[in-house]
Amino acid sequence: MTQNHVPGMEASAVSVLKRAVELDHSSRFQESIVCYQEGIQLLLDVLKAIKDDSKKAHYREKIKGYMERAEQIKVHLTREKEEGKYHEQVKIAENATGYSYDTLFRPYISETLTEVWVEDPYIRYIHQLYNFLRFCEMLLKAPCKVRRIHLLTSQEEGEGSSQQTNALAEIKQSLQAHEVTLDLQYSSSIHDREIRFDNGWIIKIGRGLDYFKRPQGRFSVGYCDYDLRQCQETTVDVFHTKHTKTT
Repeated sequence: MTQNHVPGMEASAVSVLKRAVELDHSSRFQESIVCYQEGIQLLLDVLKAIKDDSKKAHYREKIKGYMERAEQIKVHLTREKEEGKYHEQVKIAENATGYSYDTLFRPYISETLTEVWVEDPYIRYIHQLYNFLRFCEMLLKAPCKVRRIHLLTSQEEGEGSSQQTNALAEIKQSLQAHEVTLDLQYSSSIHDREIRFDNGWIIKIGRGLDYFKRPQGRFSVGYCDYDLRQCQETTVDVFHTKHTKTT
């Protein structure tokens, strides 16, 4: 890294760590630990590049403080998980942005993740099918080795039935090319919306995967990038358990 890059790296570190503190204060600990780790690494990179001794001492002190807080959170999270008491709630406000699947699920994805269960009654219409596809794409790009995705949803009736069946068959075939198996099941009585990871995380979204608003047009901001897409108001509840279902 050259000296010219240091100010930009410093600004990035400050931004990420500010977000970490905000999440920490909101008791969104799993998300905050991800930001703390990212911000600390940025500061360590800055520390290697700067020459000023007083600034080095300042950043060492900052890094020490952030590392101590991150370690406290890790201990707290471990205890909560061990006792089966972990519960975190994220409230997505009406018209909020910045809640793509990558942003929302990233804190709960780890290298050990290999299997995912999706229970959502509304993977039927075109935009909902695309939502599920985007969710699968997010898993393929994530730092994990997902090999099986289970989808339990309700079956569309009438004219839309073939559209749903064909779309899910195409997604299944496409995933197979990436060595991921899609296990598809239908239920006429499913109501709950839940996503389970085999690393223990359970994410319940009030609106399921369909929490985005319709974009104003096909060429409007947010049509492609879900982080820029406005959301409908919903609540996300996150739990952790040692026992994940295997059927």
